Amino acid sequence: MTDRRRGRDEPETETTVRSQDWDGRDLTGERHERVAFVDVDLTEVVTQGTAFTDCVFRGVRFNASAHTNTAFTNCAFTRCAFFDATFTGCKLVGSVFDGCTYGLLKVSGGDWSFTGLARADLGGASFEDVRMRESDLTGARLGGATLRNVDLSGASLQRVDLTGCDLRGSDLSALDPRAVELKDAVIDPAQAVVIATMLGLEVRPG
Repeated sequence: MTDRRRGRDEPETETTVRSQDWDGRDLTGERHERVAFVDVDLTEVVTQGTAFTDCVFRGVRFNASAHTNTAFTNCAFTRCAFFDATFTGCKLVGSVFDGCTYGLLKVSGGDWSFTGLARADLGGASFEDVRMRESDLTGARLGGATLRNVDLSGASLQRVDLTGCDLRGSDLSALDPRAVELKDAVIDPAQAVVIATMLGLEVRPG
């Protein structure tokens, strides 16, 4: 798997789907490999057990789409819209996002490890029970978002804005509390101990 989190080249594609209206289509079980989707309308599309491998999405609208147990492996998303999109048990390992919008995005379960979400505006998005190991969230804005029970081990979290973010149950071992914005974030007691220790405090029982 190619690591493109730091701006490396997107996958090479072999075919192109351009300016198509797939609004409301059911793509259950389909397989797409090395396909470039350009200005395609995938609004309210449904996928289940679908696989996209080494695909490129440019200017694609995923608004109100629903994806279940679908794989977007090592894909690149540029200027795509994910308003009210839902991903349940999906695999997006190695995929990179650039210039996308994510209003009301909902992610439940699945594996988003090694994803590139640097500088993404994920305010108000919801990630629950998701594996995001070694993901690049550098400079991402997560104000008011939900990250419950998310595995962020090894993630790049420098300059992340977590204002008012619900982080309960998530692995914060890669978080430097001095390099992020944590005002009004919600954490659990175990996380409070982790953060206090990172700040050089010694936690003792009363």
